[in-house]
Amino acid sequence: MTLLSGIRVLDLTNVLAGPFAGYQFALLGADVVKIEIPGQGDLARRLGADPELSDQGLGVSFLSQNAAKRSVTVNLKHPRGQEVFERLVASADVLLENFRPGVLARLGFDWERLRTVNPGLVYCAISGFGHTGPMRERPAYDQIIQGLSGMMSVTGTADTAPLRTGFPVCDTLGGFAAAFATAAALVRRERTGQGSHLDLSMLEAALSAMGWVVSDYLIAGRVPSPMGNENVTSAPSGTFRTAEGQLNIAANKQEQYETLCRVLGRPELLTDPRFTTRERRKAHRHELREELEKTLAERGARQWDELLRDTGIPVAPVLTVPETLNLDHIAERGLVHSMPLPGTAGTADCHVRLLGSSFHVDGKPVGPATRPPLLGEHTDAELRHIGYTDTEIGLLRQEGAI
Repeated sequence: MTLLSGIRVLDLTNVLAGPFAGYQFALLGADVVKIEIPGQGDLARRLGADPELSDQGLGVSFLSQNAAKRSVTVNLKHPRGQEVFERLVASADVLLENFRPGVLARLGFDWERLRTVNPGLVYCAISGFGHTGPMRERPAYDQIIQGLSGMMSVTGTADTAPLRTGFPVCDTLGGFAAAFATAAALVRRERTGQGSHLDLSMLEAALSAMGWVVSDYLIAGRVPSPMGNENVTSAPSGTFRTAEGQLNIAANKQEQYETLCRVLGRPELLTDPRFTTRERRKAHRHELREELEKTLAERGARQWDELLRDTGIPVAPVLTVPETLNLDHIAERGLVHSMPLPGTAGTADCHVRLLGSSFHVDGKPVGPATRPPLLGEHTDAELRHIGYTDTEIGLLRQEGAI
């Protein structure tokens, strides 16, 4: 039994935040049925670094978060397609969507109708700003939320900020928040039978994730500012130049700072009045960095990592994504999973490597059980499951409803 065995999820989402939320459920064993537009599908099917895969409707952006799902095509604007969708809703535990607020309601499926069809349904609507408030109608992508949340204002240095983070962090945070909220709603439903309407704002998810930074202003009245690779709460804590490569050191505790000075052979820094306490080190962080980098210049980042890793000081070299994925630790933890991908339009089969979950369950890594689906691959089987005959399915296809 997987953690979510028996849970059935309708995933109407596109691109990133919503599909990422659905992927978390698929990884944990839920039956995730991805509802896509006939002939088009998720926009992410045409996005990513491999043009050939994108041309086949299997873009890297799609593959990364849609394994272990099944694809069903339904035209929600067609009356017969709406009939199909209503049957699907009746069969589901969860409905995920990331349309603009009001779109699903205009198609005839507002919350009142959804819970009439299925009183125990957990309906999670993911949007940039939520379904209430003066900004609710505005479209949003990750970068829009990064800028509005203040995240970009504290990323980079005084010279480079505001700066976008190197990956769509707000989409990812929104997906995680949606998955967490939906799982919590399923727990309540298990106890009470009551469904839920979850209104997930990516902007609020981003602000919530910036807890310490936001609280510096809310509680202490300090306006957050960009500090590059420095840690506002401590010093020496940041990224340091070495003879080869850069090294992250986080000597946040007094004993860690003392150990660092001893290992580096710089005992005089322990008694230097500029550096004797945490607050003094923070006030003179740039002078301290200069002193430490004089010594760090004697070896490369990986050599310093070997010398410092067992001292109790958090330390590690700064790596590229390929270097990180090649770590023995990542291999042993089983984070990356390989699975076959069917060829399309006369192309050969290939294998793709996909990320699994960030946690283990009962000592085992969690990865996708099946490959990402072709567009509409499971339409006929799914419609049979909810009661349609083959003749009826053929007619629905002729009419353009599926």
